[in-house]
Amino acid sequence: MDAVERPYNRSWDFPDSAVNDTRSIDHGRVRLHNRAMNDSAARTAIDQEMRKLEKRMEELLVTMNHLKEENRALRQRQDALTTERATLLQKNEQVRARVEAMIGRLKAMEHNA
Repeated sequence: MDAVERPYNRSWDFPDSAVNDTRSIDHGRVRLHNRAMNDSAARTAIDQEMRKLEKRMEELLVTMNHLKEENRALRQRQDALTTERATLLQKNEQVRARVEAMIGRLKAMEHNA
């Protein structure tokens, strides 16, 4: 029996002669090759998608950290403005009391004159 007449190799489902002879590829080997190419393409696509997701996650982490810092600064600014407002309201109330006291004294002087 020569190499072409041998039975198929059960594990690969193609003639033994096709193992080392790329010119005699049969359908079984083409299916294996296509499956390997599809698996490789799928792996490549998954790897690309994973890299995109990793990059997007890194961008989101940078954005999140930026927003956290901005939020912290805004809260600090709000606290400062709240304190300043309370101080101004207190000063305003003191000025109002002094003005009312002056008006009262002026009215008293007017009645006495």
